Amino acid sequence: MGALPKRKVSRHRRGNRRSHQALSVRQMIFCPECGNPTLPHRVCPSCGTYKGEKVLEIEEKKEKGK
Repeated sequence: MGALPKRKVSRHRRGNRRSHQALSVRQMIFCPECGNPTLPHRVCPSCGTYKGEKVLEIEEKKEKGK
């Protein structure tokens, strides 16, 4: 038979064990070119620039039904 707990683990002890598992909010910066929030050290998805240089050509979104 496998290992079984001798007694119930209290909510406090269980919570202390899981305390480091909490999710954190992702850091966001504002693009200096367009001002939209982006992740740091990545190409801006809205304007396609990185460190002030144009890296990607972004296509405009087409509206449905028109």
